[in-house]
This record gives sequence, structure tokens and C-alpha cells, in this order.
Amino acid sequence: MCENCSQNALQPFAPSRRAVVTFAASALGLLLGRGIADAKEAKAPPKPENVLSPDASLKRLMEGNGRYVAGVSRRHDFKHEREALVGGQNPFAAVLSCADSRIAPEYAFDSGRGDLFVCRVAGNFANDETIASMEYTVAVLGTPLIVVLGHDRCGAVDATIKSLKDDKPLPGHIPSLVAAIAPAVKASAQQSGDALNNAIRQNVIDNVNKLKSATPILSAAVEQNKLKIVGAIYQLNTGRVDLLS
Repeated sequence: MCENCSQNALQPFAPSRRAVVTFAASALGLLLGRGIADAKEAKAPPKPENVLSPDASLKRLMEGNGRYVAGVSRRHDFKHEREALVGGQNPFAAVLSCADSRIAPEYAFDSGRGDLFVCRVAGNFANDETIASMEYTVAVLGTPLIVVLGHDRCGAVDATIKSLKDDKPLPGHIPSLVAAIAPAVKASAQQSGDALNNAIRQNVIDNVNKLKSATPILSAAVEQNKLKIVGAIYQLNTGRVDLLS
């Protein structure tokens, strides 16, 4: 081996400037391409079948309740639903429900994982936290439907009626529930018929109106026909959900 060849063999490889530029451009292109692909993937809803209009969402919800009432609920593949929802969610409906253990919106509407965005509180009323949660599901997740779901024989409403009638505050933090439900009890006091049923219905109506008028997010979505907000009553003995007109 000649002296020059020997020296060149010992020197580290030094790529040309053109090779460096070409490599950098290729790497940048690869990164940009991957970023665009990731962005497209992020935009794709995890459950495409949940991309519905407000009316179609309500129709699907009530069809699910029909199956539940008839005892023919579908078998849900929870394993694959979990896998599909790891990266996000796009529920087709939101439900403000009573916390009563006998009321389970996911069962009542025969829905799968990732289908319903549910907020629960005794007396199914909309406070600041509930409204904020509903704003999130509408503005961020694109949910087109909100259902305020009351139920017959509601203990929270019944306790409110008795507390107001006896003028006797309830223990602990329960008075906060009474304060939230009291307007509906008072508004329905002069209605004919069963006082508890009237108050339950009025409480649902009041909270539907409260959500519809919640500015700036929910009220704007309703005005733009991107969101429907409805009230309903769940019947404990049959499981049937009756929509309020």
C-alpha cells in the first residue's frame, strides 16, 4: 500500500457538503411527512359512526332506549372499543342525569363505550361545573346533542319539596341540592296533579332552558343548529325514556 493510500485509510469519513444537505433535506421531508400523517390521523374521529346531526343523534339515542326496554340490548365489544378510544373520543350525545343508582344512561340508551358524555348529580341540575363540562363536549368533542334526563320518584326532588314545606334545612351539604331544585318546586306548586311528578318535570324543563341560554358556547351552538338540547323522563318500572315536548 502506498503512503498516500495508507494515510487516507486512517482518516475518518468526511461526507461532502452536498451529501449533508441532501441528507438533511430528506430527514426534514420525512419528519414533515410524518407530522402531516399524524395530523390527519388526529383529525379522524375514533368512532366515525358517531359523527351525526343533532336529529340523527336523538333518533339513535331513542332507538337504543327502545332496545333496552324490549330487553334486546346489543352485545358490545368493549375490548376493541377501549383500543379505538385510547387516542380520543367523539361521543354522539351528552346526558345530564340524576346520580340515582337506578339510572344508568349507558344502559338505558344501549350505548357503547365512547358514545355518551355523562354528567351526574342528584336532581340532574346544571351548575357551573356541569355547564362547563357540557361546553367542553360541545366545543371540543363536537357533541351535537344534550339530554337532561330526570326520572320518576326522584329522591332529591322529593327531599326538596319536604324541606321547603317543613321549612327545615337538611344536614351536611344537602341544602345545596335543595337550593338548586327549589325554583322548579316553587314554579310547579300551583300546577294540578301530582306535586312530585310536576316538580320533576319542571326541574328538567328549567335545566334545559338554562343550558340553552348558557352563553357564549352552548347558546351559540343552538342558534347555529349545531346543537340540540332536550329534556326527558326515565320511568323506573319500564326503563322507557319519555321526551318532553
